[in-house]
Amino acid sequence: MRAIWKGAISFGLVHVPVKVYSATESHDVSLHQVHDKDGGRIRYERRCEICKEIVPYKNIDKAYDDGTQTIVLTDEDLASLPAERSHEIDVVEFVPADQIDVLRLGSPYYLEPEEKALKPYTLLRRALEETDRTAVVTFALRQRTRLGALRVRDDVLVLQTLLWEDELRAADFPVLENTAKVTQKELDMAGQLIESLSGDFDAAAYSDEYQEQLKTLIEAKQKAGEGIDTEATFGEPEEEGGEVVDLMEALRRSVESRKGEKAPKKKSGKKKSTA
Repeated sequence: MRAIWKGAISFGLVHVPVKVYSATESHDVSLHQVHDKDGGRIRYERRCEICKEIVPYKNIDKAYDDGTQTIVLTDEDLASLPAERSHEIDVVEFVPADQIDVLRLGSPYYLEPEEKALKPYTLLRRALEETDRTAVVTFALRQRTRLGALRVRDDVLVLQTLLWEDELRAADFPVLENTAKVTQKELDMAGQLIESLSGDFDAAAYSDEYQEQLKTLIEAKQKAGEGIDTEATFGEPEEEGGEVVDLMEALRRSVESRKGEKAPKKKSGKKKSTA
């Protein structure tokens, strides 16, 4: 892996120099846009409205327009901001791990200690584990001050960005103000269905069906060209089920279908419809 940033965790008077690595990677098939008539690649030009010239990235600055004046901000201007110059991951408090709302969680990053900082790194990691706490931190990355959660995963400190309070939208749905009556029988039957689908989470048991099918489609078109038979490649499409009106009956049939049946291979790209 290649480090994307270097900095230091700061808690109290302790500094822990670390390297920051992205903890995720995309497995999506890379696609680009083409003209449907001749297959020509569609490209987007960065053209200046004044001189009409195509501008290379190295000559592009950012700007703020207040409606009457345009304020140009160069890379040097942005790099001069104190927050941008700071490479400190500042611990502001330690909170119970279960108080971090999953809706706030953003991109995760692995933190690797410099060799000279292995002991304070290990101390912080062990302290977080034994107190079952998460460190709330602030840091600057990619021209933004960010809120983050510092936690432990497999003996490695992981920094995960958190959304700010004003970035979370309220779930304001008037339909939920209405009261829907649920009977005990329906609850019991739903409980049986949940029990029949219960298990321990294993991320490796899931796969991205869309990307797998996209790769199959690409390979089939490489061999057969435009005359591909999609039914021969993927089988006949599943028919869309009609709306289930009787909730109790839908639950009963779902439970019955699970009896004596082994759990099928899990797929992340396909979700069951709900009534």
